[in-house]
Amino acid sequence: MSCIRRVDPRRPHAVTEAGIRRVVLGEGSPHSGPVLRPDTAKKPLRAAEARRCMLAVAHSDRGQLDPHARQAVAAAALLAERDTIVHLLVFGEFDGDAGALGADRLTVITAPPAYAPDAELAMLLALMERDRPLHVFLPDNGLPDGDLGRRLAAATGDTAAAHVVELSADSVASPYLRAGLRRARRALPRIVLLAPDAVDDRLPFIGHGEGARVMPLPMSSAYRDHGTRTLPAMEVGLEEADLIVSAGNGVRDLSGFQALADALGAAVGASRVAVDDGRFSRGQQIGATGKTVSASAYLAFGISGAVQHLQGIKDCRHVIAVNLDASAPLVRRADLSIIDDTKRVAEALLAEVRQARAARSNPEASHD
Repeated sequence: MSCIRRVDPRRPHAVTEAGIRRVVLGEGSPHSGPVLRPDTAKKPLRAAEARRCMLAVAHSDRGQLDPHARQAVAAAALLAERDTIVHLLVFGEFDGDAGALGADRLTVITAPPAYAPDAELAMLLALMERDRPLHVFLPDNGLPDGDLGRRLAAATGDTAAAHVVELSADSVASPYLRAGLRRARRALPRIVLLAPDAVDDRLPFIGHGEGARVMPLPMSSAYRDHGTRTLPAMEVGLEEADLIVSAGNGVRDLSGFQALADALGAAVGASRVAVDDGRFSRGQQIGATGKTVSASAYLAFGISGAVQHLQGIKDCRHVIAVNLDASAPLVRRADLSIIDDTKRVAEALLAEVRQARAARSNPEASHD
């Protein structure tokens, strides 16, 4: 008699994000325990009794925390004892899940667009005076969090450590140069400024994630905002652009494409094929062998989507692809795809932009 254990392919299964079918063990098998389905399994709550507090501070970006900021929250959650809650203080709009980040309590300070570090410091000091946190964690990213952490250390006189690359329950380590790269270790200070990737933000638990307490940031500040100057689309660096219109081999009407980019106020990028053909400069090439971009919106016209190009746009928030080939790799990657001729779509979009701007400049005419 065969002792080989066979798995019935018709048993309950779950499909992963990559499209791979995984058989769910547990049902109809004497060798398995209870069923754990990937879609229903939940992380346990981190046990916490509100006696003491750890504070994590970060500025949001488009309503979310970037990976560096999430790591600072994770550091506070990992070092918190059972009687210690994790309080997350966010400057700016926040649409994320504080509990999933490991936080038990959330405070959101709606910050104005103007630069006001003195007002932020005053709010942070008031919160620390009330909650008296054991330790404060911030991402060491220069402006704005790293600057705020250094201002906090100067204002309170508390012990602080910057560029922290290692931390434990009782110590931290920062790199320094002296006869080669070494690390200086010291006792865990009250203010910890974490270097990128010092902590894994994939926690084995979740926080309580209490409802957010939203407070406005006082508008008074010693700093004056002199406003911003809008640069022409061609002068905006691709790495800093928030909106990019990119062309590939499928774009032949360069004048129409450029007119659309100017009308949208977008930076102009290109695929390697379009650059090699001489239609665009090498500085406009996007991809693994060109520039890596992180725009809020990336409009790709006539780009099939080679692996190198997809690597260059992996950090873009929304990708819109215009292509005649519905099976192109970039179409599958895009959040929105338009299967049509690139010239026709560019002309239609340009007409819509001009019409919208005309209606905005003359609202009375739009009602006639």
